[in-house]
Amino acid sequence: MIDVISVKNFSKSFDDKNVIDDLSFNVKEGDVFAFLGQNGSGKTTTLRCLLNIYSTDSGELLFMGKKYSVDMAKYLGYLPEERGLYTNSKVLETLIYFGQIKGLSYNDAKLKGILFLKRIGLEDKSNELIKKLSSGQQQKLQLGITVINDPKILILDEPTKGLDPLNRLLLLDILMELNSNGSTILFSTHQMEEAEKIATRLLMIKNGKSVLYGETEKVKKDFGENTIKIEYKGKFPINNKMYSAVISNNYAEVNPNDTVSENDVLKFLIHSGIEISKFEIASPSLNEIFIKLATN
Repeated sequence: MIDVISVKNFSKSFDDKNVIDDLSFNVKEGDVFAFLGQNGSGKTTTLRCLLNIYSTDSGELLFMGKKYSVDMAKYLGYLPEERGLYTNSKVLETLIYFGQIKGLSYNDAKLKGILFLKRIGLEDKSNELIKKLSSGQQQKLQLGITVINDPKILILDEPTKGLDPLNRLLLLDILMELNSNGSTILFSTHQMEEAEKIATRLLMIKNGKSVLYGETEKVKKDFGENTIKIEYKGKFPINNKMYSAVISNNYAEVNPNDTVSENDVLKFLIHSGIEISKFEIASPSLNEIFIKLATN
């Protein structure tokens, strides 16, 4: 499978502060590639350098073996972290305008715009001024601008930022539809559950360096298979001598300490008084991996 995006030995500094340090990774054709890291870890800087918005200090960042140029815009869609719309324009007119900029005819842009508005539940807003939309509605419209030309490559910087849970799921569904129709997707996020839901491959960075890279399931498996996933009722006990735990809404992911077995943990939990309704021993979630790597 060919490399759609190739980053080799990339470094970038601002005012003598090293933001990215000798970073290398590839995004292959057909990937849904998650670019993970804490806020301020260098994700946006990398995407902007990839698109020649920022200059690089060193390294090579390529699309299909070439450095980005404006003529690539016809097959590439970019959703920046900082959203920007002409708020005094009408919703459908805006989609048509950007569709034409990206090479569509007026009629094709209008048809695609109408279909997209229907897909996101905003068909009744087509003649509204953008400034009358909620922030979440504006964000979905911005995604429409990004994908209206059915780009072969999508670069999305925190695409679900500011969306409620239902609209996050809608956006992820749209991304999977685009991928099934041939789009390669690179998206940055610090929402691990989103990456785990859709990413085929991933890169996690910390302090500008790669700390995890590869196929999502292999990365999780390589990180360990002794995570105990538990659904329970009651107050989950804390026992740092035996395990670490990520706890949320009657669900916990528990990792035994080095000298402690899974059976020891389960016996302790049973005797602690909580009611365990379900448990399994499996690979850790990306959220647990992220927390461990971010805090170590």
